[in-house]
Amino acid sequence: MKKKFWLSSAAILASLTLVACGGGNTSESSSTSEASSATGDKVTLKFAALESGYGAEMWPEIIEAYQKANPNVTVELNQNKEIEDVLSPQMKAGDFPDVVMVSVGRQKALPETLLKEKAIADISDVFTKKVYGEDVTVKDKILNGVVGSTITDPYADGKQYMAPMFYAPTGMFYNKTLLKEKGWEVPKNMDEMKALGEKAKAEGIALFTFPGSGYFDSFLPVLLANSGGPQLFADAMSYKEGVYVSADATKAFTAMGDILAYVEPTTVANGNPQNYMKNQQLVLDNKAIFMPNGTWVVGEMADAPRAEGFEWGVAAPPAVTTGGDQYAYSFIEQLWVPEGAENKDAAKEFITYLYSDEAAKLFAKHSAAQPIKDVVNMLDAEQKALYEFTNTATGIINGGFKATKPVEGVSIKEVMYDTIDSVATGEKTVEEWQKAIEEVSAKFRAALE
Repeated sequence: MKKKFWLSSAAILASLTLVACGGGNTSESSSTSEASSATGDKVTLKFAALESGYGAEMWPEIIEAYQKANPNVTVELNQNKEIEDVLSPQMKAGDFPDVVMVSVGRQKALPETLLKEKAIADISDVFTKKVYGEDVTVKDKILNGVVGSTITDPYADGKQYMAPMFYAPTGMFYNKTLLKEKGWEVPKNMDEMKALGEKAKAEGIALFTFPGSGYFDSFLPVLLANSGGPQLFADAMSYKEGVYVSADATKAFTAMGDILAYVEPTTVANGNPQNYMKNQQLVLDNKAIFMPNGTWVVGEMADAPRAEGFEWGVAAPPAVTTGGDQYAYSFIEQLWVPEGAENKDAAKEFITYLYSDEAAKLFAKHSAAQPIKDVVNMLDAEQKALYEFTNTATGIINGGFKATKPVEGVSIKEVMYDTIDSVATGEKTVEEWQKAIEEVSAKFRAALE
């Protein structure tokens, strides 16, 4: 049902809290990197990558370009559709790659296991180094909010362990043609959102629908960030005491309740694995304007009937207040360096190159978009239409609930997101929903690892 990405097979980290970071190319680089750049010493860099939906040719092209730019480095590629099965026995035998492109969220959970074992290297300094071949630091090139998130800092120690590589933004998907024909604008704040809801209602069109309540795991977090900044979102994902009933959180929950007041009536009944596409079809039929979703929905509904002239559009969820922030949530794939890697400095230097314009254009050829500024202009027209709204968003948030010991008989994700169905039908109030989340949050706070 959900998250059927054109992305590589691991773009699914909404419920995980992990790390990110990158490598650099400056005079600050040490040991191996300095040797390869300054003395001409040859370095062999072992790179292991998942052969994903981007195809088998993407990484060889990147490697060829890098070796041309830096002839002192030879990159040995180990690429496989089940790369974990290849790497696990090798690493157990002490044979570590220098760089690994395998995201969290895959069934075999290789990076998650290594994070628990403190076996992934701190690569925080990558972000302060210059991109290889460019006069700009990695941090200055990456989109606001991506570095320092719960994804990049899994231990909440201010250090980064995973480099964010490719992103798939989520947002409010809609038909551009419908709004154009009606003379309606995409709402930038909640006042405008409610005003549009009334206009649409007068014409028999619902303001909002959703495939299923689980899709709010990338929508409600944005409302929290829009209300209290990324810190409020981070506090919520870390079960901070009182966060869900705080004044800023209340603004976000109130906004969610206001939006749910305009939900298309059949939405909740069809919001299940069997019928969720009926809700998505509401947007294609101009029976509802907006739905929370991700880039995968375009492919998922490619063969579905649609209103004449239908054209996909994506917008960031509305600001809670007029002139307020509008963040976007994105699923992000990651690249990392094992603690046992022999060439960490050369690995970091290579990572910085992956954020170069040269590399980004090669990635874009294979439909892989990096979370860097101006990447939208490197994408083809179809992709650009799905990504361009991130250019004007306040920033990108990503990540999910912090890992805890199991809490028997309760799921905070179910309480936080599944209860939205009851709020939409009027069975529960927003206040009751907030209180329930705060209560279950306390149980997970006590179970933090």
